[in-house]
Amino acid sequence: MPEPTFEPRTTAAASNTTPNTRAHTAVPTIVVVGHGMVGQRFLEALAERGLTPAAGGARVVVLCEEPRPAYDRVRLTSYFAGQSPEDLSLVEPDFMARHGIELYVGDPATAVDRAGRTVTARSGAVFPYDTLVLATGSYPFVPPVPGKDARGCFVYRTIEDLLAIEEYAKGAATGAVVGGGLLGLEAAGALKGLGLATHVVEFAPRLMPVQVDEGGGAALLRTIQDMGLSVHTGVGTQEVTAGEDGAVTGMSLSDGSSLAVDLVVFSAGVRPRDQLARECGLAVGERGGIVVDEECRTSDPAVFAIGECALTADGRVYGLVAPGYDMARTAAEVIAGGRSAFTGADLSTKLKLLGVDVASFGDAHGVAEDSLDVVYSDARAGVYKKLVMGPDGTLLGGVLVGDAEQYGTLRPLTGSVLPVAPEQLVLPAGSGGGPVSLGPGALPDEAVICSCHNVTKGAICEHTTLPEVKKCTKAGTGCGSCLKVIGQLMPPPEDSGLCGCFPYSRSELYEIVRTLEVTSFAELLDSHGREEARGGDGCEVCKPTVGSVIASLAPTVGASGYVLDGEQAALQDTNDHFLANLQRNGSYSIVPRIPGGEITPEKLIVIGEVARDFGLYTKITGGQRIDLFGARVDQLPLIWTRLVDAGFESGHAYGKSLRTVKSCVGQTWCRYGVQDSVKMAIDLELRYRGLRSPHKLKSAVSGCARECAEARGKDFGIIATAQGWNLYVGGNGGATPRHADLLAQDLSDAELVRLIDRFLMFYIRTADRLERTSAWLERIDGGLDHVRDVVVHDSLGLCEELERLMADHVAGYRDEWAETINDPDRLRRFVTFVNAPDAPDPSVRFIPERDQIKPDLELLAGPVLAVRTLEGTAS
Repeated sequence: MPEPTFEPRTTAAASNTTPNTRAHTAVPTIVVVGHGMVGQRFLEALAERGLTPAAGGARVVVLCEEPRPAYDRVRLTSYFAGQSPEDLSLVEPDFMARHGIELYVGDPATAVDRAGRTVTARSGAVFPYDTLVLATGSYPFVPPVPGKDARGCFVYRTIEDLLAIEEYAKGAATGAVVGGGLLGLEAAGALKGLGLATHVVEFAPRLMPVQVDEGGGAALLRTIQDMGLSVHTGVGTQEVTAGEDGAVTGMSLSDGSSLAVDLVVFSAGVRPRDQLARECGLAVGERGGIVVDEECRTSDPAVFAIGECALTADGRVYGLVAPGYDMARTAAEVIAGGRSAFTGADLSTKLKLLGVDVASFGDAHGVAEDSLDVVYSDARAGVYKKLVMGPDGTLLGGVLVGDAEQYGTLRPLTGSVLPVAPEQLVLPAGSGGGPVSLGPGALPDEAVICSCHNVTKGAICEHTTLPEVKKCTKAGTGCGSCLKVIGQLMPPPEDSGLCGCFPYSRSELYEIVRTLEVTSFAELLDSHGREEARGGDGCEVCKPTVGSVIASLAPTVGASGYVLDGEQAALQDTNDHFLANLQRNGSYSIVPRIPGGEITPEKLIVIGEVARDFGLYTKITGGQRIDLFGARVDQLPLIWTRLVDAGFESGHAYGKSLRTVKSCVGQTWCRYGVQDSVKMAIDLELRYRGLRSPHKLKSAVSGCARECAEARGKDFGIIATAQGWNLYVGGNGGATPRHADLLAQDLSDAELVRLIDRFLMFYIRTADRLERTSAWLERIDGGLDHVRDVVVHDSLGLCEELERLMADHVAGYRDEWAETINDPDRLRRFVTFVNAPDAPDPSVRFIPERDQIKPDLELLAGPVLAVRTLEGTAS
């Protein structure tokens, strides 16, 4: 690696020898001012080049103004969709320690002494530097209108801003956003999600004036107005009015109109944060920005500036993250002694605003001389597509609103002649000349697929899996708009079959069973198994998988809904064999269903009596149920007879099916509740009980935004709003926690149930074996957006069928334990040993603890003498 460009200097030893005031030594020091997205990318670039202390490089000090390390500001609004500040973090938990980087949060730089090469922090600490990197970003521009500082006025820039808006909105009814650009529309979506009637005020004649043209703005306007937002374009804000208490009461506009609002968010653009540079005498632009050359050096060779604070050599201040990342890489390479230059950046962007796809790329406004537009517009559908073409057929740019499916392929083709007529890329299906979908295969290897990290198709195709691509190239870890194209570039697996017995995936087998009404595993194996597997017994992979598929479709295909009937019994997982969870000492657990956690005193007494009479360990679970542990297999029917007689039914703790729908007490008892969460939880649990699926399902209903039921950690979670219910999907509180994503909001009871029906049946239909909804949502092509298109907008025309399948399940539900205890043939399986049905299992032993029992762990530590099977015992 080339030698770094540091210029270490020898100075007198400082009298204060604490780490943040030590004098220059032979080890050079890099001080980074600012720790946003670009600042963190710069640190990663240093680490990649071996310039961190852990690699024997420089001392690296980072001064961060905010109270938290760098986070994904591009996805800032996802906080209101359930993402926590931790979810948005861009810093791996051990990153700083692993690389030896000193990070000071909440302690911004306040002064730079270029002569003495020191930086002073707000805390008073003084840091010497050999190289200084300014990554101070930008600040929100607030128009100088009277009343802009009234209580209830906010900007939309940091997590702290969002926390403040969220808290203030609890006492507000109507909000306004000043600015109709990218961030302004995101802020409007956030206010709407918080339950506020929302206005958008944009001075330009259209929304998103920088990214889209007049036609695109018109399509976007219609769609957003249809969502219930009030949009005011071509007008400015004259004044924000406040009451005697200083709180916002309204605002007046330049056209003479006024709005009655309680909350105002200013999102009228940003300005480079260059004050620190101005005060220390660095050159700045006439309209702001720290002047840098192509190496990102300022007028002082020892100082670099990167990101939104920099005025680059092409005379621009870039407000997007991708150019900032390019500058971070350039600065790191130059500091490492290499050669690099930032000569400009791609300003293309794709995002989803209020659920609407919006994208622009290249010369979106047709500035080039003799450019021609190819336009398709459908006002009713809110779709607008424009391709800007050169006279020689070269694609110069484009605007896509409402349908940005082709963005991932069109953007890399910018500057080249299209392989097909441009109208074929914008016309809808059934219109004669279109559509033609250009796949990633049409792209040259040098086409940049990930603009955030400047990764080409050729670099991506050197890898075979998406995780490998992300790890090795960082492609797909920025804004995420390239993920679909990356997925299409990955080679398909050699064999997508479920196992050695079937050449089909689980979802394909589901369709075969459903369409052909297959009712047995043997029938399916003989008709659709691999040639060499036909006539056999299957394997440990396909038998439980097919058993689950047939059980989930039983009411529809005419199969027995009882999982232990005939052939079905041999297909089930271990726990399903006895309709109970096997515990570590060979005993079983009893878990009655208690919908919503609601239980009468009489039923509670029955559980207590059963636990007492059979000597069972009793525990209240985190899912609002009562578990009883320690039952022998021969005791299960006796216990369940008493529970069924008292009105209990199976809680399916043993099956790949719905476990619980947890709830808080909701508006019935809680003073914060806005909906009846208990009733909804009970209704949902009774609706989806016994629903067999690829993996277990958990749910919860919270009666307000305080989220006491922890709904965002569930496969499907519901949170009450003043207008109805918000539905979150794909959460997981297990070994790999994941916050659920917002699928739809402000739903009525009927709308909520209908969407959950569709979501669950679509998941059951398409998921892999043993795949939780969280993993499925991240794996399925298109992710949450695709799932929303299918189950909310019915893009595949499947919703009627999905609803029918769920209706079949609800109508066909039967409690497995109620059926078992009333059938002598079914009861015969519940014995410890087939050849000694009355003999108890000698290995099931307990010792007392805290007035209850626990397994005898010393016995469990001894040698295993026998393994119990359905047929008897095996040595």
